This record gives sequence, structure tokens and C-alpha cells, in this order.
Amino acid sequence: MKPEYKHLQAAHCENGVTTSLLQHYGVHQITEPLAFGIGSGLFFIYIPFMKVNDGPAISFRTMPGMIFKRTCRSLAIPILRKKFSSKENARQALDNRLESGHPAACQVGVFYLPYFPKEYRFHFNAHNLIVVGKEADNYLISDPIMETITTMTSYELDRVRFARGPLAPRGQLYFPKEERVVTNEQMKQAIITGIKRNVRHMLYAPGNIAGISGIRYTAKKIKKWRDTLGLERSRSYLAQLVRMQEEIGTGGGGFRFIYAAFLQQAYTYHPVDELMDISNQFTKAGDLWRDAAIQASGIYKGRLTEQQDYNVMGDYLLDIAELEKKAFKQLAETVKKLR
Repeated sequence: MKPEYKHLQAAHCENGVTTSLLQHYGVHQITEPLAFGIGSGLFFIYIPFMKVNDGPAISFRTMPGMIFKRTCRSLAIPILRKKFSSKENARQALDNRLESGHPAACQVGVFYLPYFPKEYRFHFNAHNLIVVGKEADNYLISDPIMETITTMTSYELDRVRFARGPLAPRGQLYFPKEERVVTNEQMKQAIITGIKRNVRHMLYAPGNIAGISGIRYTAKKIKKWRDTLGLERSRSYLAQLVRMQEEIGTGGGGFRFIYAAFLQQAYTYHPVDELMDISNQFTKAGDLWRDAAIQASGIYKGRLTEQQDYNVMGDYLLDIAELEKKAFKQLAETVKKLR
């Protein structure tokens, strides 16, 4: 079972899986930025009551699986997604798919991925990859963050497909059900849908922990961490923020750069000049996220220890919140001009 499959390297795993699978099924217009934007991938959420690696759950993108689901739905491509209660059933379903000559994507845990360097292995269960074939007991893996196709044994693949903890994948596999011809008009409408959804999620998310409100909420919390958590734990929390920002996929800054590229590519379908200006604003937001990560790393490595250092970190996030709020409000007005 070794079908011809063109491996695609990408900046982020789910974007890459979505782009690679759809291109394999004939959607040649799709790119990683377009998949991210149509799937409304840009987000922010801080969940203090959910712990990941002994720190609060922080995400700079939408829920795992939603980019693929939304992109396919917007392009009228039917999909199948399934989870399993046993490793045997999950492995058999995957083998059946491969025997039919078709690839399948899986959600997996990172910690036991054998081809990951040890310093990148930690307990995070929302990584995505594509299984494209099988030779004896070795599965051929197209992981979008790797340069080439790699392999895993059945034991290794079972282990990561059934990793435990938050966002446990439960053997999840997913794929498009069939090939579909996608027109440029469908792409145009999908871009509009993706922008409107992302505007709604970032500007009008309920509560105070998500979207623009979530960035502000996190900024205020950071300014209090030194006093409420103590130096050691506050450093750990900031390390968690940087880990989720810079080491999980493309991270906070990287996702803003991808969204900026999405708006540039959207311009080729909707030549409205404001899209290019807003793209520049998201590039600036990405730069600020990276600056914030440098400040946070100085704190958790012990070089910066004063309350003022935490205040500076919080102010970075407040500036980011204002910049992204302005960009999304302008985008909300601009999308009305797209047809």
C-alpha cells in the first residue's frame, strides 16, 4: 500500500493537512493561507481552569479540527471524521482506507512521535498528520512540519493516536469522502464566509476569556501573576504562554502572519485595496506577539524579575488587543464590499 502522494511541508499542521488533502483531491486553488482564512483559524483563548503541562490552556487558533471542517464545508466537500474506543478498530479502519488506495488524516499526541526531536516532545494532543500508505508494519507518514515522508510502526502510531490527557485524539481519523471540482466563484464566497466568521469570533466571542476580550483579560492577569502566584509559578505560566505561542505549530505570531498572507491572497479573488492595508496590520500584530514572547522568555529564564517587567509584558498584550480590534473592525466593514 504505497500510493503516489505529493508531500507538502507547511507552517502549521492542520493547515498543512487541509491543504495537502484537498490538493490531493483536486482542489488546486487551495493554499495554506487560504485554508487558514477560509477555516477562520485565527483566535485567542485563555482557559485558566484547564491545565496543560501544569499551566493554563492558551490557544492562538481555533479548536483543533475546525479549520479542516469549515474549509471543506465552505467548498461543499463532504468529509468523514471518526473516533474509536479501541486501538484494534482504529487500526483496522485506517488499514481499510489505505487498502482502497486513499490517504487519511489523524489527530495525534506529540510526546511519543518518534521522529520529533526530544526537546519538542511534550504532552500536546492536537497534532495532525496524514497516513498515506503502509509497507509491512511501517506506516508512511506525511507530517506537514517535516521535510519528507517519514514512517512509524503500528505500535508507534497506535500510541500517538490514543495518547491520553486534554484533547485526547481517541484514534481520530478524517478525510474528504470524494473529489469535487471547486470553482473560483466558490473560492470567492468561501473567503467571504471565512472572514465574516473570524470577525465574529474575535470581536463578539461571549465572556471575557476569548477573542479580543481574552487577550485583554490575559494581559490583566499577567500583571497580577507575580504577586498572586509567586515568582516560580508565574514564570511557569509565562513559559506555558510562550510554548503555546511559539512551539505549538506556528504559534501566536506565526498565525497572524499566515492570516496576513490570507488577506493578500484573498485580494487576488477580491481586489479591494483595504485588504492589503489590513494585511499589514496583522503583520504588525505578529511582530508584537514575537516581541511579547521575548519579554516573557526574559522573565521565565530569570533575567527579568521585577513587577515592572510583568507590567511591560501585560502592556504588550494590551497593545496587541487594540491593534487586532482595529484590524478586525476594519475587516468587518471591508467584507461588505466583497462580492
